[in-house]
Amino acid sequence: MSGPLDQLKIIELGHVIAGPLAAALLSDFGADVIKIEAPNRTDMMRDLGPKAEDGVGVWWKTLGRNKKTLGLDWKSDEGRDILRKLVEDADVLIENFRPGVLERAGVGPDVLHDWNPDLVVLRVSGYGQDGPMRDLPAFGRAAEAMSGLAHLTGFPDGPPMHPGFPAADSTTGLMGALGIMIALFAREKGIARGQVVDIAVFEALLRLMDYPVPALTGANLSPRRNGLRQPMDFAPGGMFRTSDGVWLSVSAGSAETAQRLLRAVGGDALADDPRFATLGEMSRHMTVVFDAINDFVTQHTAKEVEAVFARHDAVASRVLSVEEIMTNEQIRHRGDIVSVDGEQTQVIGPVPHLSATPGQLRWLGRPPSADSQSILRDLGFNDERIAALCEAGLVRLEGGRAL
Repeated sequence: MSGPLDQLKIIELGHVIAGPLAAALLSDFGADVIKIEAPNRTDMMRDLGPKAEDGVGVWWKTLGRNKKTLGLDWKSDEGRDILRKLVEDADVLIENFRPGVLERAGVGPDVLHDWNPDLVVLRVSGYGQDGPMRDLPAFGRAAEAMSGLAHLTGFPDGPPMHPGFPAADSTTGLMGALGIMIALFAREKGIARGQVVDIAVFEALLRLMDYPVPALTGANLSPRRNGLRQPMDFAPGGMFRTSDGVWLSVSAGSAETAQRLLRAVGGDALADDPRFATLGEMSRHMTVVFDAINDFVTQHTAKEVEAVFARHDAVASRVLSVEEIMTNEQIRHRGDIVSVDGEQTQVIGPVPHLSATPGQLRWLGRPPSADSQSILRDLGFNDERIAALCEAGLVRLEGGRAL
């Protein structure tokens, strides 16, 4: 089955996580992605972190999924001509260099749109393409700090903390994919032709966190990190450890679900206490609520807690390790962990699940320049010309071989 985006052609000049993840998310649904790497310098994600048994970095295997790879010095005159041929037939170009890199190479958005007025250009950078911090270097952790995420993570008397995954880069990839699709929709509807999607790495987290700004400006409340509890304690919940050492995340999102939770841990006396009649009232006495939940959970095993919560239709979710994720019945039923033939490494499958045009994992990250020869042939280059480009160091073929 062909994917819903199989006519979408993407040129990826990105590296590391944010830009490449945006392309990978779209590739899951059929987008034809050509990832360009310099002939003598490949994406660092190929080597960063642990390696699979075949010696390939496991992070690269998933970030490079479903992509063709081309080794090309696109900053050279001849390389830029090849890039132009690719751009003229593309729908999207993705880059996540520092602001100004494309312009200095003579391929800024004005040039790209001269080559292809309908091209959507996703530009990912630390702080955006303009503003007083435009030229400063940044990584995901800097973005997590700037967005306020680190400030709200950790214990009140402890230091700010980063989450256990690259949250800023990952959410930027997700938001970048959304931006691309919005721009393509505007193009399809005749609202705009090709346009630039400009996203700073801190902005995706800033938008998804959202509530601290209206909390401060609208209610004069400043959220603070609160350990195992919510920063603002607006609803009951938190992390609790059972008597047999299992961590559970307990939560309630409405007055009704909060009442069910209180009835589970403290019976009618607790649930019918007038202090907990509404979420607003409850938030003013959240320490009492937290202590009641903690007393109940810590005195029971995980199975006992889950059984009681199930009877009251309340929510307590085990905190899963990676090993437990791999064996979880719901995750397995949903088909959320997938593999391809000939690969031991498994990855998370396409999300979301579409009923008529589901995503598909076609292959994991390919070797450097694996598709250089076929891509150049499709552009009209014969083998003699490709050999000359290789000899000049402008193009690389798989394994560095010559024709």
